Amino acid sequence: MSTVLHEQGLFAGGPIWGGLRRLSSDVEVHAHDFVEIAVIGTGRGTHMTARGEHGLRHGQAIVLRPGAWHGFSDCADLVVANCCLSAQALRSELGGVLQVPALRRLLWNEPVGAGSRGVAVTDLGPDAADEAIDQIGLLEADLTGARPRAGRRLGRLVTVLGILADASAPDAAAPEPHPAVAAAIARMEAAPADAWRLDDLAHAVSLDPDYLRRLFVRHVGVSPLNYLARIRAERAVALLANSDLPAARVGAAVGWDNPTYFARRFRELVGLTPTAYRARTKPPGDADRHRR
Repeated sequence: MSTVLHEQGLFAGGPIWGGLRRLSSDVEVHAHDFVEIAVIGTGRGTHMTARGEHGLRHGQAIVLRPGAWHGFSDCADLVVANCCLSAQALRSELGGVLQVPALRRLLWNEPVGAGSRGVAVTDLGPDAADEAIDQIGLLEADLTGARPRAGRRLGRLVTVLGILADASAPDAAAPEPHPAVAAAIARMEAAPADAWRLDDLAHAVSLDPDYLRRLFVRHVGVSPLNYLARIRAERAVALLANSDLPAARVGAAVGWDNPTYFARRFRELVGLTPTAYRARTKPPGDADRHRR
């Protein structure tokens, strides 16, 4: 059976969560509406995502955006450390994380690129991975301790993200966003359901449409409207997982009024149709009533 993990339960104690697991059995395919960083330690296993099945190596870090689904098979003493961030918090109090070029590349640019399906994989190397795993283990201890340690949890997160940033090649880091790109992103993030057109965005930031598109591709890795599509897909994921709205109304709520077009774009970005995604992320008896 497939499952879904939700922000509202996982982040009851704050916008950061971490846990360390040693796997010797399969982990069922599951999805979530938050950002997950999985750091791979020693052991053996296969990772399953919308991009296929791939053998895991000690030293890898896997980033999954909201809506991405994954699971593990053929596990033999596989160490996996998970550091999870609330997507809502990344748009607000943790937003400074995405101002670091290397982290913006890892947490946003790569997993939203064409064909990524919300998944990105990077090689930290075994030493850096082990250091990150140790910090995530300490984060888990902070979360399960008797005393709240919000400041310490934030410190662990900063350390983990610093390890990821340092392990990334400097020349692979995304450049600082152009002010016009940042302004256009802010407008789309604030109102993703609006009927944005490239001309509208360009006019809002006082640039030629073709020039704004080139800036987006250079600084973000995708065009403005493809960026908007990813925002809409991630908002749709949360509604499909956490509400009883019919799929067509979910699409309309995020800006895709045509149900057929919504289903096609969602599948391109997530790897499943909205109905299949909801079925995968709902208990069996609950999913049937959404097939309409």
